[in-house]
This record gives sequence, structure tokens and C-alpha cells, in this order.
Amino acid sequence: MSPVHRLTATLAAGALVTGACSSGVGSGSSGGSDTLRVAAVATDRAGTEAVLKAFKAKNPGVEFTTSYSDTDQYQGTLRTQLSSGTAPDVFFAWPGNGNAGAIEVLAPTGYLADLSGRSWTPKIPPGIRPVTQVGGKTYVVPLTFVGIGGLYNRKAMDEVGARPPATWRELLAFCDTARSKGKVAFALGNQTDWVTQLADYALVPTTVYAADPAFDQKMKAGTATFAGSGWKTAMDKYLEMNERGCFSKDPLGTSFETSVSQLAKGDAVAAIQVTSTLNQVKSEAPQGTGFGFFPVPATDDAAQTRMPGAAGGAFAMNAKARNAGLAGRFIDFLATPEAMNLYANATGNLPSIPNDSFKLDPTLQPLVDFQKANRTVPFMDQLWPNPKVQQAHFTGVQDMFAGKARPDAVLRRMDAAYKEK
Repeated sequence: MSPVHRLTATLAAGALVTGACSSGVGSGSSGGSDTLRVAAVATDRAGTEAVLKAFKAKNPGVEFTTSYSDTDQYQGTLRTQLSSGTAPDVFFAWPGNGNAGAIEVLAPTGYLADLSGRSWTPKIPPGIRPVTQVGGKTYVVPLTFVGIGGLYNRKAMDEVGARPPATWRELLAFCDTARSKGKVAFALGNQTDWVTQLADYALVPTTVYAADPAFDQKMKAGTATFAGSGWKTAMDKYLEMNERGCFSKDPLGTSFETSVSQLAKGDAVAAIQVTSTLNQVKSEAPQGTGFGFFPVPATDDAAQTRMPGAAGGAFAMNAKARNAGLAGRFIDFLATPEAMNLYANATGNLPSIPNDSFKLDPTLQPLVDFQKANRTVPFMDQLWPNPKVQQAHFTGVQDMFAGKARPDAVLRRMDAAYKEK
């Protein structure tokens, strides 16, 4: 949540598994005409395993060699494998730009196969199509549509006698109410770097894009800056929430995993998280626990509220795949409603290409409503020119929470990183 990540890794955030490991679904030795090598981030392991199982059921002779690892390790390993010619046939890649595993970083090097001629590419929704392409060519099949917002424990919400806040004033009052009842309003694991960005990403759609939808184009043209925009407002509000006692007692000493447990157990009422965290929270919560989801307000006018929503989990095909024929068949299968629905359900998201057979988890209805109302904004890092901006953001937020930097200084760092090649 990055994905994600990184945000869009996170952007697809789920159960983290450290290190690479072999899958239990049709694992096979490397090599062979019916063996396909697949790699993905650990956060999307459940979705990947679900589609591998379905593909194998339709193709009984196929075997898979799979590996999963944390986002940071995955990105570094993938680049090494691609440059040495040892990368998997099909692998997880991030839409847009902003991190070392994103297609705008990988495609220009010739590492990714051009998927533009596949039959499913015209079906990619216009809203996410730009981040699946580089130079007008398609390089990934996007599987999920992911959102960021306030994921909350319904039982805990009832226990403190609160309701999802619709305005900034209500949000601060919600923090006060939860604290008065001995609970954390928002679990926050800023020890895990990609988590640091989520509150900003939830606020910026309203503080920046509601009034200036062309902000990204202005940044690219050099006529706008982070420091001179509503990003400053969002970061000030992020710190205000912290000073108000909205978050876990020690955010910098709290990991993503711990924050998930706080929410699952009801020690925290909510968490600003990616939708793909939902299934992990459910898996840790007492049986029967219900959850809800709300857009995070940044003003006292609910009509201004926007939500981050973007292409999440996606897969690319190695331009030098050892088993290109089988890799192509698998890529095409990933674009089917069956595969997308399996992946979306397993990761707690929506399918990237809507279809009538998808059974929506009611928890995600607010994201669907905002998407239909054209009130969603792409994840910010997907449109940044290099991974350095996101890293400056991660480090900057941690510095802010440690009292080592103020928002204006962090934003100047991000502006400097944005200009780097």
C-alpha cells in the first residue's frame, strides 16, 4: 500500500512472507516444456496461488516453479535476475512508475514482452490503461483495482459508540472518542516503510486533486511543486492526527503486522490501509467479526472528498521467457473474468476489468461507489518519474514522526528527487 507498496506493493499489502519460497501449488523443477516459472510479491501470494491452481486444473500437465518475497527483496532480486537472464517467465510488476519494479522502469530496458496484441488489451478500462502502457504499448495484465481508506472493525466501532467520519472535524472527534474508550482510532505501523505513505495518499486526493485534477500534468511540465501544493496541507493534517492521539502509541515502533493485529483484535477501531489488507485482517480476527471501509475526509465538506483508487496487482511476461508459449497462455488466462475474480477475492480487491460474475464483498462498496462517481485518484507514485520520490517520501514521513523534519522540508526533498533522472 505498496505498492504499495512500495505502495502499489502495496499497494497490494497482505500477509507478508519473508524470503523466497517454493509454492505448494504444482511446484516443479525448473525447465521443461510444461513448466512455468512465476514470481510474485508475498503480499499477493494468496491471489497468485488461486490463479495457479485454476490454470493447472485446466492444464493438468503443467507444473509451476514459484517464488515469493517481501517487496524490497523482490524488487532487488527481480532486477538482478532480469539483467542476468535468469528471471522467471511471468512475474509481478507494478503499473506506472515510482519504484524499481514498475513497468516504466523495466520496459525501456527491453526486459518486458509487449502484450499489446493480446485479445484482452482493449478491455482494460480507460481510467487505468495509461499505467499499463509505456510508449503506447501494453506491458502488464492488471488484475485488481485497489483503494486506500479507513478500514474499520465494526464491533470496535460499536463499542466506542462512533460512526465512520465524513468530515475532518468528525475525524478528529472520532480520534477523541476512541481514545476516551481506551482504544486506538487508527492503527499505524510506520516502522514498515511503505505504510508511512498511506495517510498522505488518503488525504492528498482531496487536498490536491479535488481542486486541481491536472496537478500531475503540471508537475511534469514544471509548473507545480509538492511544496507549493495541497501536499503541505495533507502532511500538516497527518501530523495533526498524530499529535491528537489518533494513531498507535508508537507508530515508528509499530510494524505493519502489529497494526493489522491491533485492528483484527479490536484494540484499534480502524486503520488507513489498502483494500487488499482486508483479507489478512479477517484471517486474524475472531470469527464473525465484521469490517467496513470509508473514504478519509480532509475537509469539512464531504462533497470534496476523493479516494485513492488504482490498478494494483499486475503481471508481466519476460521478454526472454524460457517457455514463451506457456507464459503467453498463462498471461491470457490472467485476463479472464475467472482468473481476475479469483485473484480479487483472494486479495480483498476488485477485478481491474469489471465483469458481471464478480461477487462484491459489501465492505468494498464505498470504493465501487467512488469509482463510479469518478471520485477516485490514481496512487500518486504511479505517475512519479522515478523511484527516488517515493523513497524521499518514506524517509521524510519517518523523520517527521521522529521530530527530525517538518513537512515543508520533506516536500522540498521530494521536489528535488522528482527532478532527478
